[in-house]
Amino acid sequence: MKTFPAAILLGVGALTFLHVALSAAEVRSVSTNTVSVTNALPRTDAAGNPIRRAPTGHVSNYDEARVGEYTLPDPLLLRDGTRVSDAATWVNRRRPEILGLYQTEIYGRVPQSVPRITWEVAETNATALNGSAVYRKVAGHFGTNTVTLHIVLPAKAAQPVPVFLHLTFFGASPIPSGVTNDSGARPRFNETGPISEIVSRGFGYATLRYTDFEGDSRAGSLSRVRKMALATTQTEPAADEWGTISVWAWGASRVLDYLSADRGIDAQRIGLIGHSRLGKTVLWAGAQDPRFALVFSSCSGEMGASLARRDFGETVDDMAANFGWQFAGNFQKYVGRWNEMPVDSHLLISLIAPRPVFITGGTQDQWADPRGQFLAAVAAEPVYRLLGKTGLGVKELPDLDQPVVNGSVGFLYHTGGHTITAEDWKTFLDFADRNLVMARGGETAR
Repeated sequence: MKTFPAAILLGVGALTFLHVALSAAEVRSVSTNTVSVTNALPRTDAAGNPIRRAPTGHVSNYDEARVGEYTLPDPLLLRDGTRVSDAATWVNRRRPEILGLYQTEIYGRVPQSVPRITWEVAETNATALNGSAVYRKVAGHFGTNTVTLHIVLPAKAAQPVPVFLHLTFFGASPIPSGVTNDSGARPRFNETGPISEIVSRGFGYATLRYTDFEGDSRAGSLSRVRKMALATTQTEPAADEWGTISVWAWGASRVLDYLSADRGIDAQRIGLIGHSRLGKTVLWAGAQDPRFALVFSSCSGEMGASLARRDFGETVDDMAANFGWQFAGNFQKYVGRWNEMPVDSHLLISLIAPRPVFITGGTQDQWADPRGQFLAAVAAEPVYRLLGKTGLGVKELPDLDQPVVNGSVGFLYHTGGHTITAEDWKTFLDFADRNLVMARGGETAR
């Protein structure tokens, strides 16, 4: 086991943290000690990590000694200073308070006028995967737009089955065209899971391309749902209204509406999977919608599971400059002022409690700060404990490829890059077995 270094956790009952409020100039000073600021930065450091200079002048840091000290918001302290000491206060006061801050300051709230989606089955195959599964292709319509949902369920299941909803990048069917089993080629990189193993374990699996709901570029991010939701007087969403991450999370909940109405699916045991920016999305969807019984967030990085106050890898400044459309307009206020954000990722994870969350990172993906993801999971522990669950259950960064999965929060630091590895899938399915199959009766959905 490896102990994580200074500027992180100091144990005194509830978690406390060292503090320093870095100005934008101080942040730039820290960064210039890491990489000499010239007109032409190297694209990577000696270890292959990407080097970027944000418009603020901040340069990517990968030195733990230069992370800086910071204070995380206490998950069990109301903004008026009242200590949260029972589950009722968390549920009725602190959780809504944190949720509201994320809605207005970070990801953006859903506006009142949103389109209605209607669904129809477009295709079926009752003998998919050599007869072990039933496949359905479902079309969801809103305005002139169509969402394509692929659903694979175990054939001849004796009772409604738990299902994983996987938000994907490329939209391919989890059963490639012309292939009756998944022994051959799969879609690109982490696009789909090991479908035969998923089905053989008794799970269903549904996939959907995230950009079916809204585009993911500066030019295309106001072309579908966000455009349809504008008020007649608006040309763009208000500063506290949704960025595209909130749109994609909203879309996941609309798919959940459809899946929950299927008599072959156990509506109390629907999990959500996403990688990278979709790892951020599934955390936010799970935080808002308690019907999701489990969340798997892969390599979600900055403004996902990784602590934003840590100056390591990608930063708030990078996200705001390069992916501003994914967030509320108000998010721009925190460029160069990370410590002034009223939230951080441990609070995002806490919003999902007591439901299970599985988080992964990779050795070759330091841009996403896997250590920062682990530390956020550690810092969410007090909320899980308050609600009668063990969260991560450890405070030391585990050895590589050694999963921590005994509590309601799972973590795996894999050898490799920005992807869902085969070992990630195996560990996740074991985690899901314990939390969805062994917890029959909908306990995890509470």
